[in-house]
Amino acid sequence: MLPGMPQLFSYGTLQREDVQLSTFGRLLRGHADALPGFTTSLVRIEDPDEAAAAGRTHYDNVVRDARPGSAVAGTLFEITDAELIAADGYERSASYERVTVVLASGQQAWVYVHTGG
Repeated sequence: MLPGMPQLFSYGTLQREDVQLSTFGRLLRGHADALPGFTTSLVRIEDPDEAAAAGRTHYDNVVRDARPGSAVAGTLFEITDAELIAADGYERSASYERVTVVLASGQQAWVYVHTGG
């Protein structure tokens, strides 16, 4: 676990106001940052009902990328422990795992990556 208030880096839907309101009950305050050594990818939503509810056919994802200069833009949020648990619930349905990373700013943060499961 990271010390202090949890830092959460989002490159996808957790940046959206509607998702923040439904997941956390408030709008999060954050600032732009980047995840070096990664690139964006997509994960197909296999369940047609889930895809229809999400209004999309794929989830956003990131994967490691050793090419120089590779990075994924996103937003770094400071959240509460309870909000981190709520984020876990939001991401769990899509088989994401929470891992720690170091961002371009030097901040250590949690980020969700697809586990393939």
